[in-house]
Amino acid sequence: LISYLVRRPNKGLKRQHFRKKWRELQKLCANAETWPLAVIQADSLLDEALKRKHFKGKTMGERLVSAQRSLTNNDGVWYGHKLRNQLVHNSGVKPREKDVKDALVGIGQALRDLGAI
Repeated sequence: LISYLVRRPNKGLKRQHFRKKWRELQKLCANAETWPLAVIQADSLLDEALKRKHFKGKTMGERLVSAQRSLTNNDGVWYGHKLRNQLVHNSGVKPREKDVKDALVGIGQALRDLGAI
């Protein structure tokens, strides 16, 4: 049993994949026109990490509730997710720089908490 546990492949996230995606979406922050896309992609990246870590739930919101004990900044994560929902469901919403930064900080912390970046 011990030899199996020692040789068992790591079930963690592929950090290199998530780090690459995170760097790509950070480049979108250079231009105010692409801020909404950065928030949407960050939220999607977090959802991918939650799924790969096998948090239960049919929706991203349900998965966030399942993961809340694993996350150090629940308010920041929810802020980012709610901003993403506003951007996707209400066309014409132009986020402020502070809103985008706060959303990305919260989502980024969640990705670090999950071991993705």
